[in-house]
Amino acid sequence: MLKTPSGGAGHGAAATDSRLMSIGTVLNELRDEFPDITISKIRFLESEGLVEPQRTPSGYRKFSAQDIERLGHVLRMQRDHYLPLKVIREHLDAMERGEAAPLPTVCRQRDGETVLEPVEEPAPARIRRAELLVAAGIGEQELKEWESYGLITALSEGVYDAEAATVASLVAELGRFGIEPRHLRVMKAAAEREAGLVDQVVAPLKRHRNPQTRAHAEARAKELAGLTVKLHAALVQTALGVRLP
Repeated sequence: MLKTPSGGAGHGAAATDSRLMSIGTVLNELRDEFPDITISKIRFLESEGLVEPQRTPSGYRKFSAQDIERLGHVLRMQRDHYLPLKVIREHLDAMERGEAAPLPTVCRQRDGETVLEPVEEPAPARIRRAELLVAAGIGEQELKEWESYGLITALSEGVYDAEAATVASLVAELGRFGIEPRHLRVMKAAAEREAGLVDQVVAPLKRHRNPQTRAHAEARAKELAGLTVKLHAALVQTALGVRLP
């Protein structure tokens, strides 16, 4: 839960986490994901009722871990869904009351007016076996061999992830240089280890009770995957002493 309702107490005051943080610490906690965050932005969100930190007798703000989590949700929905603060506040309040909270809506301009439209989850890209063979320019026997080495894996009978076409094309291209599928098992194993490392990092987000946090896991996984691919390419280039254009 983002906060525990308690008869008008603020979000921070209701938190049970005794580890309270200053606004500067909160800024540092959020900056990795939100580089443009500022103290003024946090204060503005507080003034809009999106977060209610505790106050010391001298007036200093003290934020709980739940406050930081709530701020992260607010900033994420602003960044990813372009939602007005009023809609974000209503959405989070509904979640805190234990009500079923649908996916946020996207704010768009239509005929000069702001309207809210439901978010549509993109369907995962799929490709059938026959389409894969054509896209990669290979035969049935080649595909069966690559599948036996684990380079290509069907999601279900006759259906593959669209990225399988890219993998198949690259395997075919490497084959023209005499690199056989059996030689590529080491690359497959390395890719699985890298994927395991990324999954280990995002696993806590995937297991989180909050649906918005779980959705954020996918974005974080994509970001980490991109970084591991760049690092892998840089390490291979360094080992070979070459630079790709």
